[in-house]
Amino acid sequence: MMPSMRTPESAPIVFIVDDDESVREALASLVRSADMRVEVFPSAQAFLRRPPVDAPGCLVLDVRLQGDSGLDLQRRLTELNTEIPIVFITGYGDVPTSVTAMKAGAIEFLLKPLADVDVLEAIGRAIARHRAARERQTEIADLQSRYGSLTAREREVMEGVVKGLLNKQIAAELGISEITIKVHRGQMMRKMMAGSLADLVRQAEKLGI
Repeated sequence: MMPSMRTPESAPIVFIVDDDESVREALASLVRSADMRVEVFPSAQAFLRRPPVDAPGCLVLDVRLQGDSGLDLQRRLTELNTEIPIVFITGYGDVPTSVTAMKAGAIEFLLKPLADVDVLEAIGRAIARHRAARERQTEIADLQSRYGSLTAREREVMEGVVKGLLNKQIAAELGISEITIKVHRGQMMRKMMAGSLADLVRQAEKLGI
């Protein structure tokens, strides 16, 4: 089902996978009322055929489905490195199943009949988590691009700087002059867009340097 034309393309998107058409349509209507895009699927297989979407969102997933179960789909998404928060729904909740789902990263495990407020709150938390994860991924990708622009020598200087070494210590370690170290350090700081040593250290930590 195509997303509602009333919502902008920048709006979060909620995917609903449930083999009960009445549940799918009721949830879709609820999601649209909150000004979010929505797409519905009758099975795990149908959802997996849908191309990835570059937008914040979440998956509202029934535990029991015809064919692969909701837990099967959760495992498959993990195997595919598809990081989308999941809100599980079910009419047959049991503790072992809910524990399995939550341990695998589910945001919530809701029992039918569903309360609108509970569904929207769970979706809100899931989308907030996805937005934060996407922002972290974008930040890391940007830092990796900056780091990739450094020369081999500039990377060596960066490693010395984040270790807390003085320019003369880095120079002695690398066997070059202190003046040359200062030049490389200035170029490295500019390329990394680091305004201070503290900024550079934080960047290095995020890069795992």
